[in-house]
This record gives sequence, structure tokens and C-alpha cells, in this order.
Amino acid sequence: MQIGIDSFVETVTGTGRPESELGVQRVRELLEEVELADRVGLDVYGVGEHHREEYIASSPAILLAAAAARTKNIRLTSAVTVLSSDDPVRVFQDFATVDLISAGRAEIVVGRGSFIESYPLFGYDLQHYDELFAEKLDLLLKLREETRVQWEGKHRPSLTGQGVWPRPAQDVLPIRLGVGGTPASFARAGMLGLPLTVAIIGGEPHRFRPMIDLYRQAGLRAGHAPETLDVAIHGIGFVADSTEQAADDLWPYLSMAFTRIGRERGWPPTTRAAYDAQRSEQGAYFIGDPETVAKKMRYVDEVLGGVSRITLMLSGGPLPHAKMLRTIEMLGTQVRPLVNR
Repeated sequence: MQIGIDSFVETVTGTGRPESELGVQRVRELLEEVELADRVGLDVYGVGEHHREEYIASSPAILLAAAAARTKNIRLTSAVTVLSSDDPVRVFQDFATVDLISAGRAEIVVGRGSFIESYPLFGYDLQHYDELFAEKLDLLLKLREETRVQWEGKHRPSLTGQGVWPRPAQDVLPIRLGVGGTPASFARAGMLGLPLTVAIIGGEPHRFRPMIDLYRQAGLRAGHAPETLDVAIHGIGFVADSTEQAADDLWPYLSMAFTRIGRERGWPPTTRAAYDAQRSEQGAYFIGDPETVAKKMRYVDEVLGGVSRITLMLSGGPLPHAKMLRTIEMLGTQVRPLVNR
């Protein structure tokens, strides 16, 4: 199983310090984190697209390109690219360029996005939420297959054989479909034969098994080989020397983020009891000492019928940088060997 990290490149707001100063510091820290993840043997680092004050990663490809120039082995991916509000041609070109810089280590995870700020920002109507994604995914897959594309759609000007360059270093640029809890999204990934990344940020992981089975069944019915129907998990996690320390270190920052988002979406404030329940054996969070986190990863692998990759979203920025570096080090040197021994 591959083990990795996802980041939205969260930063601290409301400190009175200039935003530019905070941004420079946070990007410097991010690149240090990716470099360390590469050195300690982690498999993948993902940067997720957001267009909000507290996140710097509005353009994951640029941050990943900087990381590509400073790393040697780790795979670099979006987590996710909000394809519905982007231009597939530009997405392909950006990640093909990252692939060239990294000598073949780039990937794209595409999705519709759980945040909607990018839609009005780039002039798209949320009424076309699913239609936009389906159309643009179709174009992105064609761009991967052909240099010169004949394509016609509703929400983007047609292509009449124009060439799209550069081409990536890899023969086929990996594209994953990122999904939450919508069965139709699982079925779509299966029918297309695309690898799947499932975001499990709450509840009990075993409850996702029917939808993952739906994905695999849809893929087999569409004629795709079983080995191509690959499942990865994106979850929330943190590692420290003891489980109690890990839980106490992460709680203030996670509760702050979830309470802020919950206020926008009409959710009740998050509580320590609910947080602790998610840390339980059957909960969604990967929080604890290395043995606890490795055990949870093995459990998730078993109840979901086999997963190829687990990436943990770490709350960098508000969380002290030294603690981030420590958890990255432990994921690579202790958790990963325990999972794969």
C-alpha cells in the first residue's frame, strides 16, 4: 500500500501580519514538508485546489512544480483539481509540465469539489454542476489519448484538431476520479475504468464498501480489467509519539477548521466527544501513535476490499511546522513500514 499526504496549504488568518509575509512563510514550509516526505520514503504528496482566504493552494500545479524541482522519488498529485470550473486543456498542459519537471511523477485527481467558490469566481452556474464535470472530464481524457483532438461540447469552445502540448513524460498521465458519497460518481468512475480516490472524512469507513463494490462491478461490466479498478482513500490523520499526544495536538486546529466550515453550512459546532469517536477503531480518523495509525490503515484496507493508497490530510499552517515535520517523519519511517511489513 502506498502512504502519502494531502494538503490544502492552510495558513493562519487574523494575525495582523501582512498576507504576503504569511504566504511566503507557508509556501516555504510546504516545500520543506514535501522534501522531507520524499526523504523518508513516502509515496505521494497531494495539493488540493481551494479558493478561500485560509488556503493558499488555488493553483496546485504551480506548487507541485516547485516541489518537483526539489524532490526525487515522491509522486506529486492534485487533491483535487476542480475540473468543472477549470479548462481541461490548461489542466492537461499544467500537469504535463509538472510531469516533465518531475521526470514522470505527476498525477491528477479530478472532482467536482466540495467547496463551490470557484464556480462564481470563474463564471460558471452551479445549476450545471454535474453536467460541467462530465463534459470536461470527457475532454480531459481525450487530451490524454491524442495530441490533436476533435471535440465538441456545450460549456467550452470546440476543438477542431488543434494540437495540445507539451506531452507528459509518462506514456499515460495518471488521472484519478475523486469522489465523496454519491453512488453515481462511483459508478461513473467504474464505467470509465478510472482509478478512484474516496474522501472519507467522517462516519465509519466500512459503510463505503457498497459504493466501492458498485464501482468495481460497474468497471467489470464495462469490460475493464480488475487490476485497473484501483481504490485510494483520502482521510484525516496525524501521528505523534503517543496516541494521547496526537489527539491533543490536532484537536484545537481541526475543531477550529470544522467549526468555521460548519458555520457556513449550517452544521452544529464540532465537539471533542465527536472527534474522539472518529478516532475509535471503526471511525474515520487516522490519529495516534505509529502502531495505532498503521492498525487503522490495515483495518480500512480490509473492510473496503483492498486499497492501493491512503493519503492523510494534515492541517499545516495553524499547526506548528515542527509538529508537521515530526508527523511526516513518523509516517515515512514508522507507519509505512508497519503497514507494509
